[in-house]
Amino acid sequence: MVSRTFMIISCAASLLSVGAHSASAQALDRLRAPIEKRMAGHRGVVGLYVKDLTSGETLSINGRDQFPSASVIKVPVLVEVFHNVERGSIKLSDPLIMLAADQRPGSGVLQFLSTPHTLTVGDAALLMIILSDNTATNLLIDKVGIRNVNARMDSLGLRQTRLHAKVFLGAATTIDTAGTRKWGLGVTTPEEMGTLFEKLYRGTVVSDTASKQMIAMLRRNFDYEEIPRLLPAGVSVAHKTGKLDASRSDCGIVYNKGKDYVLCIFTRDNQDRSWRIDTEARVTIGELARIVHEGLSGQ
Repeated sequence: MVSRTFMIISCAASLLSVGAHSASAQALDRLRAPIEKRMAGHRGVVGLYVKDLTSGETLSINGRDQFPSASVIKVPVLVEVFHNVERGSIKLSDPLIMLAADQRPGSGVLQFLSTPHTLTVGDAALLMIILSDNTATNLLIDKVGIRNVNARMDSLGLRQTRLHAKVFLGAATTIDTAGTRKWGLGVTTPEEMGTLFEKLYRGTVVSDTASKQMIAMLRRNFDYEEIPRLLPAGVSVAHKTGKLDASRSDCGIVYNKGKDYVLCIFTRDNQDRSWRIDTEARVTIGELARIVHEGLSGQ
């Protein structure tokens, strides 16, 4: 009798699990049409990858196509920094000396500080992620090495994700002249970068502790104009954006009250190359993120 009761309960649980799995799959299937319609309205090329981190269901549209990574490649740099911290070759408390020759324009605050200036590896990592600081990024690349970043991605199975050079020093520091000419700072795909964020979420990048530390930084990103743009209050995102004149992208983990998911949206060849808050690519990414969120939330 006990055995039969146990079998009934097990069968019921299995049916519920299959039902939940099927519901998630149906939700993503239903999302394809509205997502493709919105993507078709964008004046440029869009790639999207989403994965339900509970069910494992995925949706990929141009997800294996290559896109300029721009500053999204700073996440692989962060991973290599934490790998070195984990093995003890560097510490987050180690000092970095910034000279005037190190300062680079674009995003970040270090470019405006007086030199020489001392900060720590941990400070530079945080600035690289939350403000996309280009000077901090180059200081860290000097510490860990371009080729080592790419080797780390290889070890994770992400062989299309590549850092080519230091920021704003492509011609002088590139390890791939053709790649730098075509893609700029780096290159990746929505699926590969989404896979990296999933590994962070599951604590399998470097270590569980290191993954949590990296996610904590990514959740403090100050850029709210892409994926978080139209999401409801209370939804947090651990993410990294990338911006070039003709390419705007955002990739990360959306924490959705226990129904968390990875979302990566990349664009390239954009006709609107302005730097307005409401430039077309930013609006496209925000609206696609809203469609995904509402679909996975059952709204």
